[in-house]
Amino acid sequence: QLQLVESGGGLVQPGGSLRLSCTASGFALDAYAMGWFRQAPGKDREEISCVSSGTGNYTNSMKGRFTISRDNTKNTLWLQMNSLKPEDTAVYYCAAIRGACRELILFQNFGSWGQGTQVTVSS
Repeated sequence: QLQLVESGGGLVQPGGSLRLSCTASGFALDAYAMGWFRQAPGKDREEISCVSSGTGNYTNSMKGRFTISRDNTKNTLWLQMNSLKPEDTAVYYCAAIRGACRELILFQNFGSWGQGTQVTVSS
């Protein structure tokens, strides 16, 4: 029913760029907040950015190198990643929840999640 599929990860050199995509099916994106998260080995999962049809969108102040966008007509969420650093290495996930970005961040276990895509930044 509800399904999110990430793609676009891979191995890049420091300073390089990647564009991740998340394709959603089974629901109308208009009613959902959608965001990107990442988790590195030995670290907690952290939020990167979130967008919704309403107000209160969220962007991590330390990640101005990343830009989130979505196309509701194509059911696709994007994450443009520029000037990548080794510390950006992690599994990147997209997630969705009916409501606002605040609910997605605070109640992550109630959201829908993709399987993740690996991003490795190394020379």
